[in-house]
Amino acid sequence: MKRSQRVASDDKPHSADAFGLERLVFFSDAVFAIAITLLVLDIRLPETEGLLTDGQLRDALVGLGHQYLAYILSFLVIGVFWIGHHRRYRFIHRYDGMLLFLNLLLLMIVAFVPFPSALISRYPSVTATIFYAGVMVAAGIVSLLIWGYASYNHRLIDPALSPQVIRREYLTLLATPLVFLTSIGIALIDPELAKLAWILIAPTRLLLRGGHEG
Repeated sequence: MKRSQRVASDDKPHSADAFGLERLVFFSDAVFAIAITLLVLDIRLPETEGLLTDGQLRDALVGLGHQYLAYILSFLVIGVFWIGHHRRYRFIHRYDGMLLFLNLLLLMIVAFVPFPSALISRYPSVTATIFYAGVMVAAGIVSLLIWGYASYNHRLIDPALSPQVIRREYLTLLATPLVFLTSIGIALIDPELAKLAWILIAPTRLLLRGGHEG
């Protein structure tokens, strides 16, 4: 009887960790989903008095090029952060107050993304481009902090997780802040070229991971 009670007692912390992590992931997914949905609200036709003619409507839709680009870029970038978040929490088996804080910090930045996205859709300028890139660098750094904290001495991850997988995750997480940090320098010369450089995130991630999906 005592042995069965001890086993049941030992199972409780594991169950609590699993339930807590499940809530953390569900909440995070909701924030990512809301942020990615809000991006489309910035795509608007210019204010006019009365209805546009067919030709005017066509011209107005074509003139929304920067808004389309900002939406696509931000959708993909938030998607990259969500994919990385989802993958990391396959490895993280426990949580504590610090992990909750760091995760909340990341979500705060993700929820903020629609604002710099609106800026680059309206202002194709150096300042708007650097501000956008800076926000993404911040999100990338916090993602690195989350993994660094969780994986240090296998603090919150599976004790059997290999050093190769831990290292590969570090390298993958470096890709996004590295590309955006580089684009800040490019933006000082050509803001449009800096935006094109952001497309390099996907191939850079693959390169840093050595072409293997962990």
